[in-house]
Amino acid sequence: MDDMRVPVIVEHAPPLSASPSAARSAPPPPTAGPAVAAVRCALPPHRYAQSELTEPIGDLCLLPGADRALLRRMHASAGVRTRHLALPIEQYALLGDFGRSNDAWIEAGLDLGEEALMGALHEAGLGPADVDLLVFTSVTGVATPSLDARLAGRVGLRPDVKRLPLFGLGCVAGAAGLARVHDHLRGHPDDTAVLLAVELCSLTLQRGDGSRANLVAGALFGDGAAALVARGSARGSGSTAAPEPRPLVVATRSHLYPGTERLLGWEIGAAGFRVVIDAGVPDIVRGHFGRHLRAFLAEHGLTVDDIGTWICHPGGPRILSAVSETLGLPDDSLDSARRSLAAVGNMSSVSVLHILQSVRERRPPEPGTWGLLLAMGPGFCSELVLLRW
Repeated sequence: MDDMRVPVIVEHAPPLSASPSAARSAPPPPTAGPAVAAVRCALPPHRYAQSELTEPIGDLCLLPGADRALLRRMHASAGVRTRHLALPIEQYALLGDFGRSNDAWIEAGLDLGEEALMGALHEAGLGPADVDLLVFTSVTGVATPSLDARLAGRVGLRPDVKRLPLFGLGCVAGAAGLARVHDHLRGHPDDTAVLLAVELCSLTLQRGDGSRANLVAGALFGDGAAALVARGSARGSGSTAAPEPRPLVVATRSHLYPGTERLLGWEIGAAGFRVVIDAGVPDIVRGHFGRHLRAFLAEHGLTVDDIGTWICHPGGPRILSAVSETLGLPDDSLDSARRSLAAVGNMSSVSVLHILQSVRERRPPEPGTWGLLLAMGPGFCSELVLLRW
């Protein structure tokens, strides 16, 4: 991983149909579309300061007597102050193998998933029987039947609920899942859809693995779940009890970056999920991400300056810096991502939903504000979701 070379990508951006000034004068996108009715996160009760985790994680990952200087620097510079873990930290040494770790993922994931799902439905003024589609995503454990199927009877979903379990999208899945919910609701405007993300990243930490990637994961990632309720345009936004405006999903865009398949993901073996994080990811962001994002906005008569609310996956301090630099954003544009990273760490697919919830609760955007929810993940790929409050 550390010795992988970053591939050289040669791409040619398609010519835009209009100049930036012409794009800005184009008619605004339609405001009718799926509405985000509620977002609710659930965090495990085991909360730790970053400083409390450094040495126990070193005990798990490093051999006795190994130099811990790199580990300590990573924990100090990760931008994380506190994290929530699926289990008390002292129990991780007792897991032993992938089977026991995965069993813990199922047990804790069901509890957190139920809490997030029922909380979001309650916020939206809806019940389990109102759900027509449940999209479930996780990349930190496996189960067949999947967790969404196991939750259906437990929480009272209808027997005819449509289910779409997703695996392999990693950190991008919060944005990609919302995009797929948007696609469904555009074709089924009478439906109510829920996106449920459950990520227990701590259960993938590899014992006895002192590789740089495993140490980075041990410094950055936290555990949690989140559920988002969206309603088709024929349904409206659900409950009118909440005072904050509810964003509409206007458009989405997916993008794969050729030749980057090995930059990010898992190597799956007898010990479970061994993380792959290549140091070249920020360079890919700087070299290509900005062009694709600007082209997407231009198609809708917008520029970077028109976006009032940025909801960016907090992949880590270097990723956030790369996004900010390539887009030329003001210093405070990604503060919501940095606050989320500091409070709960990188929760993979859950993080953008955690940030969206915090944005709505902290200072809801004014009606008419444009927002962009974005994330990157294995593939290497990016997902963009254009919102309007």
